Amino acid sequence: MRVIIRYFFRTLRLILTPFMLLSEKLSTPESVTRTAEEQARADEASKHLALYQFSACPFCIKVRKEIARLGLNIEARDAQHNPQHRAELEAGGGRVKVPCLKIHQDDGGERWLFESAEIKAWLQERFEPA
Repeated sequence: MRVIIRYFFRTLRLILTPFMLLSEKLSTPESVTRTAEEQARADEASKHLALYQFSACPFCIKVRKEIARLGLNIEARDAQHNPQHRAELEAGGGRVKVPCLKIHQDDGGERWLFESAEIKAWLQERFEPA
């Protein structure tokens, strides 16, 4: 019975994934406008960030939309299909849970931020134009 349930949800995911990704593309907001200098500062700051995510995860989609809205160039790392990224997430963050924002701090340490609402709030606090 467990196998049947597992395959049911896998099939459901396969069917829904294209619709979720299409919905993301169609509903992603336009980027905020910044001066060239402000955008250069945002690009420099976002070099120290990496988002571990699954492509069809609704919470990851929510975070990716916020990243697009803020006009940030944050590396998205696929922890679902890339074993190296999955291993990095598990080793550094302590668990395989997405979305997860890896933040390289100024003191050389790393911070692993889980939960889409916390990630969005952190990004807005640092990158929302005045």
